[in-house]
Amino acid sequence: MAQQIPEFNNILVIHFGQLGDVILGLPALTALRKHFDKARITTLLGKPGADIVSLAHVADEIITVDRVELRDGNKFVSIAKILALVKDIRRRKFDFVIDLNSLSETNLLGFLTGAKYRLYLNRENRSHDWLANFPVRPPLEDKAKHHTDRFLEVLEPLGIVGEPRTRRIEPSDESLADAKNYLTSQNLESKTLIGLFLGAGHPARRWDVENFLELSRRFTANSQVRVLMLLGPEERDLRHGLDEKVRDSAIIVPEMTLEKFFALISQLKVIVSGDTGPMHLGAIAGTGVVLLSEIGSPDIFRPLIEDIIVLDDKPLREISVHDVTEAVGKLLE
Repeated sequence: MAQQIPEFNNILVIHFGQLGDVILGLPALTALRKHFDKARITTLLGKPGADIVSLAHVADEIITVDRVELRDGNKFVSIAKILALVKDIRRRKFDFVIDLNSLSETNLLGFLTGAKYRLYLNRENRSHDWLANFPVRPPLEDKAKHHTDRFLEVLEPLGIVGEPRTRRIEPSDESLADAKNYLTSQNLESKTLIGLFLGAGHPARRWDVENFLELSRRFTANSQVRVLMLLGPEERDLRHGLDEKVRDSAIIVPEMTLEKFFALISQLKVIVSGDTGPMHLGAIAGTGVVLLSEIGSPDIFRPLIEDIIVLDDKPLREISVHDVTEAVGKLLE
């Protein structure tokens, strides 16, 4: 197989997806960087994962695309931006394109780069399968496999096998200093910190806010423990009136950039979260994770770390404050 692999000098990796998808693809990006250590690697990403890929040091350059803006914005403006993107990537003269997601539009974009070789995730019934032209195809996608393993399997035709399935990421020095300064300003530098992320990617998958409030009261009964209430842009609606409800039981963290948010999560002992981006941020930061998940939810998108407790043996609304308190206690031990 190795004899069939050409020498690549300028590689484009297309990896569109939500933040969690990008994080679960980090082992594949890390393996590529290790295998092609002398090549120039450019990643083409949606906006959510760009900061994390930058911190992972797996690419020489990152190109970001706001897919939501292209989809929902003015159609003429979107078309102009797409044409400009195609012109830009053709100008870069990539000799190899890897499409880790293999959507119909990313398949076409990979073809339009003009790269001689194109290796795509081998998805059944993919619209533009004929646009991939690598001499050896990856295994057919097994939807029962973990997302990380599916990304890694794309690289098997390159002789890349047996690579680690997890990746730890360190915050930047600047964002870590900002996080520590924030904690100092709140007199938290010597406390055991527990983060409660109130969101879950979709309102229907959120654990009740009143449960989080009761949880924070239980934890802060211990003077050595402090709780940080975490909310992202999608949870802005939950901020209204939250101060009055929380009072002294927790500190509501202000909205901040993803990079600073990640640095703050790295200072927590445990994060309690629904199945959404901050859970994955905690996993790559080395923070213990308690995942609140609906009964029967698939495990193929969950972090592969050891310090995780998943509560999914009952409907989400039936997960009790006691259940979560016990899970956090086990991770603190």
